Amino acid sequence: MPTDNRQHSYWMEMALREAEIALKRKEVPIGAVIVKNGLVIGKGSNQIETLQDPTAHAEMIALTAAASYVGNRRLEECAVYVTLEPCPMCAGAIVLARIPLLVFGAYDPKAGACTSLYTITSDSRLNHRVHTIGGVLEVKCGAILKEFFLARRGATKSNGS
Repeated sequence: MPTDNRQHSYWMEMALREAEIALKRKEVPIGAVIVKNGLVIGKGSNQIETLQDPTAHAEMIALTAAASYVGNRRLEECAVYVTLEPCPMCAGAIVLARIPLLVFGAYDPKAGACTSLYTITSDSRLNHRVHTIGGVLEVKCGAILKEFFLARRGATKSNGS
């Protein structure tokens, strides 16, 4: 498991590239990568609008890819890097996958389920807890989201809505 801040930043930069892919598709720019032994085994970017699927969050896409890669639903020797604090659905899926380490970029005061609103990944009532580190490249991860929503609001205003 990576424990060095430089390593966390390196993998978060990769997650940011996934967020940029989502941005190009006009999706909320969130990206995720799952790493095992220094190798990316799953990655994803938001595809909610593209797939018209409310579960197509970056983390869910990455989890599915990683589980397929290892041939097991348990990702016990992996770390997940995501540009925004996971929501309750994604935090729950990360716990169910038995991932030992979650690193996220920007905090999400409206839907964050790892620190901000809920603490699903560290809830002692669950049978697995995930070591969670927040705020890695927080400014950079937050900036892409802010730009997206500012542009979206600007487009809405210019359309007269």
